[in-house]
Parts: sequence; C-alpha cells; structure tokens
Amino acid sequence: MEPDATTSKEAETARKKKAKKVSRKKRKAKREFLRSFAVGIGIVGASVLGFFPVMKAWARRLRPPGAIEEQPFLAACIKCGQCVQVCPVEAIKLGDLDEGFGVGAPYIDARAQACDFSCDAVQCVLACPTGALTHEIDAKEEVTMGLARVVRPGACLARKGEGFKGQARGADFAGKLRYIEVDRWNPIEIRDHPYDIDLCDLCARHCPIEGAITIERLMIDLSDLRGTPIVFDKCVGCGVCEMMCPVDPPVIEIVERLRPEDV
Repeated sequence: MEPDATTSKEAETARKKKAKKVSRKKRKAKREFLRSFAVGIGIVGASVLGFFPVMKAWARRLRPPGAIEEQPFLAACIKCGQCVQVCPVEAIKLGDLDEGFGVGAPYIDARAQACDFSCDAVQCVLACPTGALTHEIDAKEEVTMGLARVVRPGACLARKGEGFKGQARGADFAGKLRYIEVDRWNPIEIRDHPYDIDLCDLCARHCPIEGAITIERLMIDLSDLRGTPIVFDKCVGCGVCEMMCPVDPPVIEIVERLRPEDV
C-alpha cells in the first residue's frame, strides 16, 4: 500500500474517533442541561403550588390561641409541634400536604375538637418558641382566634323552643370538654356526660368566656320557651359552641380571624 493512502486512512480514522468523542460530550452536556431544566421546573412548580392554597383559600384554618396574622404566622412558625404537645384536649393538629405553605402549621378543627381553655394559662402560647403565637397575651379573654356566627338559625333547637336529651354529639364522638362540676382539672369525653334540658342552650352553657354568648328569649311571654343564640364582642372564637351544637351540620360556626369590628 502506498504511504499516502495509509496516511489518509489513519487521518480519517482519527477524525472519526474525535467526532465520536465530541458527539458523546455533546450528548452528555445535553442530558445535563435537560436534567437541570427539569429540576428547575420542578422547584418553580412546587413553589407555585405552595402559593395556591394560600391564594385560593383552599386551606383556611382556625389557628391556635395567640396566632399572629396569617402570613407572618406561616413565616414565623417552625412547625415544631410544641403547641400540639401541651394542649390538654388535643385540639391542635398540624397541616397536611394539601395546605401548601401551611403544611406542618398548627390549626384547630373546632367541630372535631374545640379549644376549651382547659389549660387556663394558654399553654400553647407559652410553648411557642418563635412568637408565631404571640407572647403578648396571658389570659384566654385576650385571644382573638375568630368569631362565632349563627349560620343556620332555622335549625336551632332553642329557636324552636326544643330541649335536648342524650349525648350532645352521639356515642361515637370522641371530643373532650372540661366540666368543672365533674373535674376541675381534667377534661372528659363529651359522650360520657349526657344531657336532659328543657331548652337547648349547650352553646352558651359551655362557653368558656363569660358573657360571650347567651340565649335570649324571642318572646316576652314566659310560657314561650323559644330563644336564640346571641354572640357578643367578648367572643374569642375558641369553637366550643360549634363543637357542642347537637345539630348536624351545626347551627353556629366559627369564622376564623373575624373580628367584632369587621361585622
């Protein structure tokens, strides 16, 4: 074989090897770019999804006593769960994954288990290490969780002049309440405390804030038992009235973060 032909073939082989090497580098760079791009999209998507429950109010929650305004609260809360651990009635729960930036943040489902202030000294506030539950309050009367509202007046037993007999929420309800006449310090299950009353007043009877809610007579005639729940400015939104209402769905509900001056 002639020297020129041999040299030409070797040069061609070297060129092909170099081309393959460059091609592999390009493919690797492309894969790395696509991988980085996908990760970036995922991070942005997760961030946006975190905003959705906040913007669309998908997860409006009743926050524990002392909670500061919602956005500062979510920023300050470190999701440590200290407030959960000290609650004597286990009213405080932590937000699930569907709550965006509220995941892990404490909240109260008043219908399932209200805050009845069994702790007296607002222990959840004292347990909070960051001030997400403000340390500027030291009494239950200073709390501003929300406001009770009569949302289904037509279903109210008191307005119908009816009493109530039996377990307020049925035999399967596991909620707790502190009955001072039974045990000053320890809350008991509501199903263990049946009622037999001539006119239903459970919402007012068990309100832990004196003067926050009463049952007012609808008629002057004393033989007419009908009355209606009246919520006053002293209401702090603890949720006991909503939890204790024997009607389902409840006649009275807590509107989170609502203030008397907003009504």
